[in-house]
Order: sequence, then structure tokens, then C-alpha cells
Amino acid sequence: MTDVASSTRPVHIIGGGLAGSEAAWQIASAGVPVRLHEMRRDGVTTDAHQTDGLAELVCSNSFRSDDWQFNAVGLLHAEMRTLDSVIMSAADANQVPAGGALAVDREGFSQAVTERLEAHPLITIVREEIAGLPPEDWDNVVVATGPLTSPALAQAILDACL
Repeated sequence: MTDVASSTRPVHIIGGGLAGSEAAWQIASAGVPVRLHEMRRDGVTTDAHQTDGLAELVCSNSFRSDDWQFNAVGLLHAEMRTLDSVIMSAADANQVPAGGALAVDREGFSQAVTERLEAHPLITIVREEIAGLPPEDWDNVVVATGPLTSPALAQAILDACL
């Protein structure tokens, strides 16, 4: 019987924010190798980011309500915890007082996510900008760049849609 990880081509994930980090964790936890591409590195950042950490929260430290019984967001948190979410694990470990909301220490949260992803044997973090559409030899790609997509990648996607 062959090892799934050694016989499977990696899933490429573009973007190391919340969605990209969680996707990398879940895919790798299922035994599939992941290459997580993050453009931020020494000297390369965005106007909103302060660090090169993965899953860095830039606008708020709140994940909103954590009430799973009466709030859909809280229910989503509970479901993510059930599925061994790296995001929820890091949020719970770095929680700060915020009433019924789940709020976190931003630096500790990002550091925790980064450390867990770096330690996963099936996740390779590639610090490079993907400035165009993915190469054709990438069989499986998740684009999880959100509102802070690099201008070059955003333009390549726009050009492909026109």
C-alpha cells in the first residue's frame, strides 16, 4: 500500500490569511500535502499588515459572538472546533475578555497559527508572491487571497475574466 502523501501532488493554496491557513490545515490533516504560498516576507508586506505572520488579523481582534445557541457565528465557531480548526484552537488559546464575543490577542493568535502550520509535516510554506494565474502543472489550487490580494494577481484574475 502506498503512502497517500508521498503519491499525491500537493494542493497549492495562495494566501496565508484565515481562509488559506484553515484550508491548509484541513487538507494536510486529511493526509494531502500542501504548499501554502504567502507573499508577505521580510521587507514585503501590505499597507494593512504589521507582520509576516499567517492569519494576521488587520482590522479587528474580534471573531464576533461565540454564543453557539443563539447566534449563527457562534454556531460556526462550535462547528469549526468540532472539526479541529487551527483557527479556533489558536483563537481559544489567545482569547482576551470581550463579553460574549470571541476576541483575541492578535500577535499571539497569528504566532500560534504560524507555528502550528510550520510544524505540520505535510505543509510547506512558500514565501513568494504569486503574481499571475497559477501554472498549468498545479493540479489543485485554492485561491484564498481576500481583499488584500496583490495588485499583480488581482489584475491577472481580472484579465482572465474579460
